[in-house]
Amino acid sequence: MTMIQILMLVVLVVMFIAATKWPVNIGIMGLVAAFAFGTFVFGMDDKEILEEFPASIVLTIVGVTFFFSIAQRNGTIKILVDLAIRAVRGRINVVPWIFFVISSLLTALGTFSPAAVALLAPAAMGFCATTGYSGVVMAAMVINGAHAGGFSPISVSGNIVRDIAESNGFEIDSGALFVAAYAVNLIITVLTVVVMKALKRLRTVPEPEDFNTEPTAGSPSTGSDTTGSDPAGGRYMTSGGQRTAVAVAAPAPTATSSMTGQVWLTISLIVVMVIGAVGFALPIGFLALACGLVLAFTSLKNSESLVSGISWSTVLLVTGMIIYVSLLTHAGVIDSLSTMAVAIGAPLLVAVVLCYVIGISSAFASSTALLTALIPLSIPLLEQSDLSATAVMAALAVSATIVDVSPFSTDGALIIANTQGKEAKTIWRDLMIYAGFVVLSAPLLSWALLVPTGIM
Repeated sequence: MTMIQILMLVVLVVMFIAATKWPVNIGIMGLVAAFAFGTFVFGMDDKEILEEFPASIVLTIVGVTFFFSIAQRNGTIKILVDLAIRAVRGRINVVPWIFFVISSLLTALGTFSPAAVALLAPAAMGFCATTGYSGVVMAAMVINGAHAGGFSPISVSGNIVRDIAESNGFEIDSGALFVAAYAVNLIITVLTVVVMKALKRLRTVPEPEDFNTEPTAGSPSTGSDTTGSDPAGGRYMTSGGQRTAVAVAAPAPTATSSMTGQVWLTISLIVVMVIGAVGFALPIGFLALACGLVLAFTSLKNSESLVSGISWSTVLLVTGMIIYVSLLTHAGVIDSLSTMAVAIGAPLLVAVVLCYVIGISSAFASSTALLTALIPLSIPLLEQSDLSATAVMAALAVSATIVDVSPFSTDGALIIANTQGKEAKTIWRDLMIYAGFVVLSAPLLSWALLVPTGIM
């Protein structure tokens, strides 16, 4: 690697440290760094620097947060969350798995993963704000679910991998690719739940396991007792200065008492978006803007605050980082890392290094773009070894997508944009830490399960 490439990587690390330590949007730092390297090192003008501006991602974030911020204000999201809780008889820990399954079904049927996440994230994160469930775990449920189903034989990503293999003279088993992606994403999600429960971070506030239980007595009082509400919608009792969680039911509204005309209109528009995105592959950003505009004309008395719900900070974060990473690609950093990996020689070791290269790179860029750019790097490895093409390409595909919990991916950004309540202040940091663990563990797990075992 050249000194310029190393310097650009160092600047990237410095930006992460600074954004974690101080409340400065890392997107601004990314834009400034892109300007500095683009102008003074590569001699690029502003149009060249912004050539990779993520217009479709920006449109998705703006459209989705515009529509669902209005849906949040008119009470639709809360009603949907309450109905989900009632449907599972108050068993809060069951609801996130429902989101995982629905997300995987949407993408398995051909929905592009960002569209599936965009449709589910508002209700999923609204559920977290209502119940105190971990936003990080819910993010894993929705995003991992999307990528679990994202390599079905009729999905976009599944067809990309198969086409790359066939164009280079290799046949891969589409069914095995799908099963491998589902299995690894499911394992990572289960491990996430287990670890977060062990760390006592599965719920952000002390909550009863069952939202339908009746109030129980608190600890014996040694002083004055008071009661109140916590940010997650539960109740607590303060006894002699000690705050103790008590099992108090969170009253879910009946389906009739709160179902106003505007709520019915909002639900109808959500159905329209699902049909448009899933059935007709229409861009979710434009769909959300159009549906949001319909809602806006029914909420003219609040017209001054209609666009305030758009997550501009998330737009800035994603835009700045994607533009800076595009300069890393322009400088040849990604190619250098890939070439170094292939030059190692030992087939199994090359495979695991390639998994890490594509996983780390994908955490800061488009997974789809990296699938098309880096999976072909496995061709020389496959030609010079007896490794299974299906196993190697499946491991690379999973490594490229499972890291989309990163705040810099479209999916991670949608989670951040829809986070509500007190977690909104910390979700970027928490997702960044979680994404770091996923980047370190998921490529190794994918490789270990699929490549050396000969299972595929």
